[in-house]
Amino acid sequence: MKFKKTYSFALWSSLYITLSSALLVALLYFLFFESRPLVALFVFAGLVFILSFFITQYRAERFIYKRIKKIYDEVSILNTDDFDRFSTTTDIESLSKSVQDYVEGKRIEIQNLTERDSFRRDFLGNVSHELKTPLFTVQGYILTLIEGAVNDKLIRDKYLERANKGVERLVSIVKDLDMIAKLENEGVKMNIEVFNILEVVQSVFDLFEMRAKKRNITLQFDKIYEFPIFVYGDIERIEQVVINLVVNSIKYGSLNGNTTVAIDSYNENKFIIKVIDNGEGIKQEHLSRLFERFYRVDQSRSREQGGSGLGLAIVKHIIEAHNETILLKSTFGEGSEFSFTLEKAK
Repeated sequence: MKFKKTYSFALWSSLYITLSSALLVALLYFLFFESRPLVALFVFAGLVFILSFFITQYRAERFIYKRIKKIYDEVSILNTDDFDRFSTTTDIESLSKSVQDYVEGKRIEIQNLTERDSFRRDFLGNVSHELKTPLFTVQGYILTLIEGAVNDKLIRDKYLERANKGVERLVSIVKDLDMIAKLENEGVKMNIEVFNILEVVQSVFDLFEMRAKKRNITLQFDKIYEFPIFVYGDIERIEQVVINLVVNSIKYGSLNGNTTVAIDSYNENKFIIKVIDNGEGIKQEHLSRLFERFYRVDQSRSREQGGSGLGLAIVKHIIEAHNETILLKSTFGEGSEFSFTLEKAK
């Protein structure tokens, strides 16, 4: 008949204690029993207690370790390398907590993997959708020209211009995808130097002045800055950040509105650069996802305004590569404020 594991444990433990006690009795009998029996009795009791304690503790730890190790060996998702024999204990609360911590760690790991898989599916779907729209547009115009519209100069020029816009959007998407891939896979190689952030912002204003005028949006600083503001960073990357934020504010700002850039002291070591618009703002439920690739608050309006849908994701990568912080505040119906920190030049 097969014994229960606990019976086997008790049997062997009892056997070890009995044998140890018998040896102690024999030893004490020859040393003390005839001359000092009371002393022998106390010494015997003390030694039996100590031996019983260590034997029981050792046997209990070994028993628990073997049982848990068997569970690790039988469950394929558990790794025996994660299990330490010396951490095994007869303290059930500690053991239970250790198992709970392990299970919680695995739960978080599975949750992260699930989220990544969901994000991967969303990303592939979004890439497909973003590329499909301009591709079909270009294909439609070209097919129309091939079928005879090329002979009509007015239609030909109009369709070629529209096809060119579709190609430009495709190029923009591919370039931004390439940049995102490099930022994520290779990291950002920074060329850190001291530069005047005011000059960078002004050059971006000059670059997009005509684009802003088409929507009657004013590009401006929040005040007159009498002195340069020097910061540490990669000037080309930071210029890309400012471009993306300013273009974003132009696209989604209100007609006849304004885009304002403010530069304030964030703390004794950093400045904060704010890009503020008085546009339609963003609803609260969209704020946490706004920096995701291809995430769009308003699909129809976003495509009408153009862009790859990767601008804010690129901003986030560049700022985090500087070990800085990107912040967003927005009130629906009132406007938005995108801001990021940069280290002050000493």
